[in-house]
Amino acid sequence: MFQFFKVTMCLFGWSIFSVGTVTVETPGEISEAFVIDGTATPVGNTAPSTPKLTHEPNSVTTAEPTVKSAAPVPHCEVPCGIYTDQLRFEQMLEDTRTIAKSIDSLNEIATAMVKGSPNAKTINQMTRWVTTKEDHATKTQHIVAQYFLTQRIKSDNKDYAKQLAAAHKVMVSAMKCKQDANAETAKTLEAAIFDLYRAYEGKEPKFHTEEKK
Repeated sequence: MFQFFKVTMCLFGWSIFSVGTVTVETPGEISEAFVIDGTATPVGNTAPSTPKLTHEPNSVTTAEPTVKSAAPVPHCEVPCGIYTDQLRFEQMLEDTRTIAKSIDSLNEIATAMVKGSPNAKTINQMTRWVTTKEDHATKTQHIVAQYFLTQRIKSDNKDYAKQLAAAHKVMVSAMKCKQDANAETAKTLEAAIFDLYRAYEGKEPKFHTEEKK
């Protein structure tokens, strides 16, 4: 049976030694010994025979730091390994349609405000449309950055530069939707998403984009 309690490690000049106690077994009894640099010195009353150490004290070593590299992460970053590229494109197109509707609604409210006195409800609704437009533009940017750029677009792909440029165009187009209330910004964003699809999938996009009434 062995117990080792490390007391300290001392550095003196160029000598490094360890100090501690061990439990030793002798014929007929168990006693403690004081250990310095691997040499056991009995403590208190012990048997006259030379004690037999049941464990050699560990020498002083320097532990190497353990570096763990991060594992590749899929869309949920567990990682789960589940990818649905088509769904992400459809989500971005849905966001774009929402942005376009927000812009149209903002312009309608603005026109009505010019003709009449604005009231609290009108201002409140305009604020909500602006917030909705911002939110869906941000969602599109998040899909491009967190899903496509972080996990799906690979640097060893032959079309890597083309895919990066297309992804960047989508993010910039989404930003411009935030900055303006012009219907053309939403159209530009939709075109950029189609271009990303072409660069990423290598084929023409086929989506059902008609808004349900």
